[in-house]
Order: sequence, then C-alpha cells, then structure tokens
Amino acid sequence: SIASADMDLNQLEAFLTAQTKKQGGITSDQAAVIAKFWKNHRTDIHESLINQSRWDNVLKNMNWRVDLKSQLRHVDQINTPVAIVEMEVGKNGQ
Repeated sequence: SIASADMDLNQLEAFLTAQTKKQGGITSDQAAVIAKFWKNHRTDIHESLINQSRWDNVLKNMNWRVDLKSQLRHVDQINTPVAIVEMEVGKNGQ
C-alpha cells in the first residue's frame, strides 16, 4: 500500500499509525522499522515499480475492417456494423 500510493512522510505516518491501532495490526517497533526503510529506499522502490509496470511493447502492425451483416435469422440484426481490429505487438528492437 505504501509503495503503490508512493506515500510522503505525512501519509506514511498516518498509515502506520492506523495499522498499529487496528486489531491484528503491526507493533510500534515494526512501524518504526517500516518508516525508516521507506525513508531510505523510497526512490529505489518507486523506480522499480515504474520499470515493472512499463509497457515495453510497440505496435508493429494493425489491421481493421468494418463488416455489415446482410443475412441473418432475425431481421433486426441485419446491417449491424461489426468492427474487427487486429494488432501485432512486439518488444522494441525485436
């Protein structure tokens, strides 16, 4: 929760205080260790999460078309447009 929200020190303190007060939560000592770790490694953790979630794929090819149904069992479905899209993605440089 701390990393995904990229909490600043005020948010971190409020979050850890709430965690120590809830039943089955963490102890004050554990909260202090987490706070110290977050203060020392916040930038590294944030950059790691960004790198893990970045979409490195590129669009290599795209084909599309719109079809109209001209013959069906039910008349109300005739001339209903249907879009078909095909995208080919791949890693950049591959």
